[in-house]
Amino acid sequence: QVHVVESGGGLVAPGESLRLSCAASKSIFSLYPMGWYRQAPGKQRELVATITTGGNTNYANSVKGRFTISRDNAKNTVDLQMNSLKPEDTAVYYCRAGYDFRAYWGQGIQVTVSA
Repeated sequence: QVHVVESGGGLVAPGESLRLSCAASKSIFSLYPMGWYRQAPGKQRELVATITTGGNTNYANSVKGRFTISRDNAKNTVDLQMNSLKPEDTAVYYCRAGYDFRAYWGQGIQVTVSA
């Protein structure tokens, strides 16, 4: 059975840090690139960061220099370290395994950045 499960969201103040984690089934984690996406109220879902099976990373311009994506192939997890958080980072964050044409999504986790 395939699963993708996020954890680590919450409420933080501007400038603070938060770390999200995603656990995926070994059957998909070992084969597919992993990514974090987010959707703010009234907006479309957007890419935050991706990482290939080989460790190559890609970031949205809005998070470059503040967010870091990493994967642990032994634990089948992918993390998103978010530093210097801003109110505009507030969104539901989703973990994805796969590609646009074949993707496995987590249920999403809320991140709120507010004073």
